[in-house]
Amino acid sequence: MILVAGATGLLGTEICRRLRGASHPVRALVRATAAPDKVEKLLSMGASTVLADLKDPPSLARACAGIEAVITTASSTLSRQEGDSIETVDRLGQLCLIDAAKNAAIRQFVHISIPLDLHYDCPLFRAKREVESAVEGSGMDYTVLHAGYFMEVWLSPALGFDYANGRVTLYGSGERPLSWVSYRDVAGFAVDSLTNHAAQNRRLAVAGLEMVTPREVVRVFENVSGRSFAVEKVPQEALEKQYAEAKDPMSRSFAALMLEYAHGCPMDVREALQLMPRTLATVRDYAMAVRGSREKR
Repeated sequence: MILVAGATGLLGTEICRRLRGASHPVRALVRATAAPDKVEKLLSMGASTVLADLKDPPSLARACAGIEAVITTASSTLSRQEGDSIETVDRLGQLCLIDAAKNAAIRQFVHISIPLDLHYDCPLFRAKREVESAVEGSGMDYTVLHAGYFMEVWLSPALGFDYANGRVTLYGSGERPLSWVSYRDVAGFAVDSLTNHAAQNRRLAVAGLEMVTPREVVRVFENVSGRSFAVEKVPQEALEKQYAEAKDPMSRSFAALMLEYAHGCPMDVREALQLMPRTLATVRDYAMAVRGSREKR
């Protein structure tokens, strides 16, 4: 039985889907406040659910009973509820989950984290690094996946990439390359790492093979859609000011993420691909997919 923490999120749901597709029994960690439609989707896949919360250690002990491996994608950054914060979820919550897994004699732990070699300091980055170190020192077989910038998040209207209306906001100059990745590919790596012994007890970068600047991303979307996009830039100086003046941990962490985007985030995914070969989605693949979904509407 595989426990998935963060199961109602974008990445966690896809991991559950892939696990069930490979006939793995899945226990999805859900909170009492989870959206009913998301829980129903997990149940329709054939996953079982357990009511638990990273902020409630006794519930994690119950969730881990009878489990062989854990995959965690949980974070407070995109789906915050009352009491959620970087401290309570991304740091203490994940540390409590590691402790619960160790106490339950779980043999394997897969943690999905952020890229290595980032340039700015913020509470989210510090929490992620502390949890990565705790996973490594847990005594369990582990895989830490350092995932690049998700196309489906950072190239979406929610963060200013409004492909449906041809309007885009870029952070910084837009001339620094990033290794964009699809959350679906990250889910594939996470599931594969459970059964690939060569991927265990490693930190692996999981990102796209292409290193594409945001300006080049815009040109891809223009070519696919056959129209010009209006581009607005948030200057580096404005991002630095936002970072310096942030009043709370979440605001400072989001400012740091935008600055890392502006700085560029190229990643070398060759080791992960050698261990777990797969065909990775490209920016053009993503542009074609969202164009198709827009046309259907």
